[in-house]
Amino acid sequence: MADKNTEKQVGHAGDTHEERVSIDDPDERELARVGKKSVLRRNFAFLSILGLSCSLMITWEGLCSVFVFGLMDGGPAGLIYGFLFCWLGYGTVVATMGELVSIWPTAGGQYHWTHMLAPDGLKDVLSYVTGWQSVIAWQALSASGGYLTASSLQGLVINSQSRYNPTRWQGTLLVFAIITFCLVVNTWLARLLPRAEQAILVLHIVLFFVVLITLTTLAPHKSTSHDVWALFLNHGGYESKGLSFFVGLITPVFAFTGADGAVHMCEEIRHASTALPNALLGSIVINGVTGFAMLIAILYCIGDIEAALSTPTGYPFIEILTQGTSSVAGGTALSALLVTMFMLCTMGTVASASRQLWAFARDNAVPNARIISYVHPTLKIPLVSILATCSISCLLSLINIGSATVFNAIVSLTVAGFFGSYLLPFSLLLHTRLKHPGKLEFGPWRLGTLGPWINAFAIMWSALVMFFSFWPTSVPVDKVNMNWSCVLWTAVVAFAGVFWVVHGKGVYKGPIVETGEVDLAVDA
Repeated sequence: MADKNTEKQVGHAGDTHEERVSIDDPDERELARVGKKSVLRRNFAFLSILGLSCSLMITWEGLCSVFVFGLMDGGPAGLIYGFLFCWLGYGTVVATMGELVSIWPTAGGQYHWTHMLAPDGLKDVLSYVTGWQSVIAWQALSASGGYLTASSLQGLVINSQSRYNPTRWQGTLLVFAIITFCLVVNTWLARLLPRAEQAILVLHIVLFFVVLITLTTLAPHKSTSHDVWALFLNHGGYESKGLSFFVGLITPVFAFTGADGAVHMCEEIRHASTALPNALLGSIVINGVTGFAMLIAILYCIGDIEAALSTPTGYPFIEILTQGTSSVAGGTALSALLVTMFMLCTMGTVASASRQLWAFARDNAVPNARIISYVHPTLKIPLVSILATCSISCLLSLINIGSATVFNAIVSLTVAGFFGSYLLPFSLLLHTRLKHPGKLEFGPWRLGTLGPWINAFAIMWSALVMFFSFWPTSVPVDKVNMNWSCVLWTAVVAFAGVFWVVHGKGVYKGPIVETGEVDLAVDA
């Protein structure tokens, strides 16, 4: 029989059942212990979920796409030390996530953990607000993945055909095509997704060596070690290089974004309570090593910085690779490899975003929850939430036709939304393990005596990153360079609060317990 303390943590009044459940499958039994029925196909194993986690971050590729912000605020040295700082910070974040998901291995992730750990009178509302932050962040990230891929494709055309004049409506149509590809893979080809993620992991590593070796071998210009390791820049106009450094952290932070993506796939992973935490840490190691090596290579081979910053393609990495190979064709070809990874990242983002939305709908937290939480009986995938995620991405991309500023403002919500959803469960975990250790029944994967220190660093680092994610990349501020994420994040939290009062309070009672009392002993 399940431990009584555990039953109290996972249940809430009015949702428990009297019948006793005996389940032979260890994964289903583990999920039933936290009150959920297994309805999705568990076809991910350690290697495939490691591939998904790596492809969601694609750190070395993503670093190239947002390179300009860190170069402007912080410079080469700021990028290097900022990357190391963020690598350490994300390491503590995924370690804390690993401990939480080992206790409660559900697709809900942050909002589920918050409900389990929060005080009785605040469980529902804190869980609700946390869930909405995660929903908005993942839906915005899905849209931004499509936009990044589309605009990078336009940049490739500009690089090879300088007379091409890109338009925003063309970019939006490209987003539609990319999201349609992601829809097909995540629905009709869903059975192939785990194998695809394994192949993407191999591609992620192989392309790293291809780009790294090509760039370092062919680049005609090599920067001095002083310019790479000791040159701090403050092109953003801030009053000090120290402040500029923290504003420029957005580059390495964005390069690791999506760290919790694999968590929302955990109900499709075999041995999730151990395989997933190991995969999360493994992805941080792989992406950290490849990202740092690529950053050093780019900084040594960057060539003309001003040309890279003012490139008509809109993406400095295209100009850097073109300079590095001394060939437009070579630079375009290498850049195309990165753009391919952007598209494959978007494919995984749609998968994770849809599972997070599905889990939240399963617990009656969104409008039309019964429809959105529908699981196809044959495919065993959350079909409607996948369709909803793809539709939202396409609808958001339409905004880009009218105003790129508004679209970019929505996309900028991702960092604040993610870290806002991390802070509450992390803080509650630390408080519980220090003040009420008897209430925690850890899973098979835990941090041991280092746990409180790792949790505390993850909280402080997340708060710091979230704070500086609201800052504009340059001053003085005008309507063009204004960072609207602070306004929009406040609006999201306010919306969640108002929506809680008018709708959520009456229907959302935390994670619904779908199973009865679980017999943890396997029947003979």
